[in-house]
Amino acid sequence: MLHSFLLAEGTSAGSNWIWIIGLVVIFVFFYFFLIRPQKKQEKQANEMRNALQVGDEITTIGGIIGEIVSIKEETITIETSRDRTKIRFLRSAVRSVDVRAEDKNPALKKAAPAAPAAAPEAKAKRKKGKIAPETPKTDDKPALEEPKAEETPENN
Repeated sequence: MLHSFLLAEGTSAGSNWIWIIGLVVIFVFFYFFLIRPQKKQEKQANEMRNALQVGDEITTIGGIIGEIVSIKEETITIETSRDRTKIRFLRSAVRSVDVRAEDKNPALKKAAPAAPAAAPEAKAKRKKGKIAPETPKTDDKPALEEPKAEETPENN
């Protein structure tokens, strides 16, 4: 008798709702604590990889450290040692950017936006190493003059 009562109680509609609510709570937990943070990390990694520039020092997922010497669509070439050893990697193999090119040479950061666009032929030759890269121009502002000391009755 007690056994049949428990079986009848376990199949009620209220029990089904508890299971559904429990599954929804588990899904929400997984979304906010696992899925969402992982997507955010992937988005940040893609932004970092798309912002790579020639001159950046990077670390690959294999632990190789080097400086970027050229960037193509999905590949980068890095220089890894004093012997100028060059290795080609996929962009997706970059783990982190250790030193940005702008941080190494602050003149590049200031001159880059103000630099005029060069002709496509000059850019192509520069990439091949036939023409030395342009040096950033300094401001042609005159040096600040020192203010003259005001004459006071004490100086006379």
